[in-house]
Amino acid sequence: MADTTNFDAAAFTALGTARDRVALPAATFDGTVNMPAMHLAVKAYLANQRQGTASTKTRGFVVGGNQKPWKQKGTGRARQGSTRAPHWPGGGTVFGPHGDRNYEQSLPRKVKQLARRSALNARAREAAVYVIDAFSYAAPSTKTLLGLLERMGVAGQKALILTDGNKPNVHLSGRNLPKVHVMPYADVSTYHVLWSDVVLIEAAAIGHTLAPIAEKAATPVKKAKAPAAEKPAAKAAAKKPAAKKAAAPAAKKPAAKKAAKKKGD
Repeated sequence: MADTTNFDAAAFTALGTARDRVALPAATFDGTVNMPAMHLAVKAYLANQRQGTASTKTRGFVVGGNQKPWKQKGTGRARQGSTRAPHWPGGGTVFGPHGDRNYEQSLPRKVKQLARRSALNARAREAAVYVIDAFSYAAPSTKTLLGLLERMGVAGQKALILTDGNKPNVHLSGRNLPKVHVMPYADVSTYHVLWSDVVLIEAAAIGHTLAPIAEKAATPVKKAKAPAAEKPAAKAAAKKPAAKKAAAPAAKKPAAKKAAKKKGD
């Protein structure tokens, strides 16, 4: 499916302040979404993650079984030569893996590029691509990165953050967040784009240079008020200690009167 379309994306600062929308480059975001190419790319990526280290032992590598379990004739049972034969419990495995299988798959370069472009266009069609003006972290800060996602309204979604080149501080800021993956824009694959719900791209990575703007303070979170049904119960609980204090002096009055009568007698 190919449909030439011009996409734009919402833009934010590194702290989450909204700014004017930015046009996405037409060379990459041209509306092309090729499903077969994306399927091949994802399948090849997952296959290349397999190490192929599964290994089993044939009867020649299993310890034991050097003697015949019983003599050849006269027992009435079938003849056996070793307890490590494949049909014995604890015996060897026939035609099992030996740790030398290679699951690697390769794709033509143009198919990879088509699949990657299709994945980015699929996210752009869903309005799930955002542009960040610049990630300039002097030190790693998971709190700052999480605050950016919260102000954008995508904190609960799987976010793929694509930086302009390798930025260790941004990578370390998102490493402890299970739903955040940070990587350079040039290294992104079809699998990573399709894994994510939203894609955050640094402006310089797609050829934009955005002028800095003034940051707006984050709106404070308002505390929820207690339900109206709980207020009478709270008032009743507050009155109970006062009632006990008032009753205590009243109990002492008769004892004081008796002491006064004894003195008069």
